[in-house]
Amino acid sequence: MARTMARTIVGIDVGTSKICTIVGQIGDGRRLNILGVGMVPSRGIDKGVVVNIDDAATAIEAGLEKAERASGLRINHAFVGVAGRHISSLNSRGVAAVQNPDGITRQDVARAVEAAQLVALPTQREIIHVIPRTYVIDGNDGIRDPIGMSGLRLEVETHIITGEAMAIQNLIRSVERAGVQIDDLVLQPLAAAEAVLSDDDKERGVMLIDIGGATTDLAIFAQGGVWHTGVIPVGGQHFTNDIVYVLHTPPNTAEYLKLRYGSAIAGNPPAPGDESDLIDAETLTVGEKQQISAYLLKQVLQARAEELIELIVAEARRSGYEGMLPSGIVLTGGGAQLSRFDDLLRDDLGLPVRIGIPGGLGGLTDSLDSPAYATAVGLLRWGVRYGGRPPEQSSSDDTSSLYERFRRWLRELLP
Repeated sequence: MARTMARTIVGIDVGTSKICTIVGQIGDGRRLNILGVGMVPSRGIDKGVVVNIDDAATAIEAGLEKAERASGLRINHAFVGVAGRHISSLNSRGVAAVQNPDGITRQDVARAVEAAQLVALPTQREIIHVIPRTYVIDGNDGIRDPIGMSGLRLEVETHIITGEAMAIQNLIRSVERAGVQIDDLVLQPLAAAEAVLSDDDKERGVMLIDIGGATTDLAIFAQGGVWHTGVIPVGGQHFTNDIVYVLHTPPNTAEYLKLRYGSAIAGNPPAPGDESDLIDAETLTVGEKQQISAYLLKQVLQARAEELIELIVAEARRSGYEGMLPSGIVLTGGGAQLSRFDDLLRDDLGLPVRIGIPGGLGGLTDSLDSPAYATAVGLLRWGVRYGGRPPEQSSSDDTSSLYERFRRWLRELLP
């Protein structure tokens, strides 16, 4: 069967530790087939924020080139993930009078959603997402789809996600400098949710925890929609840095030790003289070797893991929705690969916990069988759900802002 460019979608996950570009295509039955993957180390990114546009653009371009060689396609449009400590969220309600006596229309819903956006924001912040959660018609709440229903007054409860304008614009400039126009900016935990959560999870109530390089992103879903999002300033690099400082190893060695021998639960200490507890490792002095204790390594990691769990619990309590999680917790992101972190989280919170790995894919999937790729795969699924634009449809004279494009997209896709 000939490939059709009309259904080709590209996702770029711009993270603190890696930049991952994935090219996908919608096959028969809306199955997502992976055509190419390009992953490179990040440059110019710190704590999820672009700090050097030239370096970030160079790294993004390198990932694009790898994905293009693998897929055989030229990439000039993509869905791009956004994250970082500058992200914040709030819930807002909008109201609109129903104009059509025959029933509520899309235009009524769009006006209610637009009214919800009229919140006081500092001048340095921009809206990234306005997500309708539920509707109220003439005081009757819990309505999922108001189109065609009768009523005089329509209210909508929305979840609004914002970011610092400078951080957003620097990310956009970095991607565009690499020769790519942005179809949509997508909050990374929302993208990851598309890859690892089912509709039933979101309906029953679930917390997604996406452990990235410098931050941990959290999203709580209930009744089919997102109810809370948050960012915790602790990620996988903090675990690695702890090993560097305590065990005096280079960062690359520390990362290897974390993934190869590490655990979030230290367990019982070794018996005196037990040489099986010792691991050969490099020191910070080039050419020198040392032996470190595997038990000490795990103690270091457990201390940081317990701190992260405390912050997760605090964020969940701050949201007020910690009691809405019968489906428990889904862990994803590169930091979710730390051995037994899921067990520690399960023991501390008393909730079901599982590792979220992207699935249901065709094509080149071998390299994506890891929670580290949830966001990149989720960006493709976001494009499948909300519509992608093929590379050849790009327009050099499209100078409208990303937010204005989002508002048009919102009006087109409201249920």
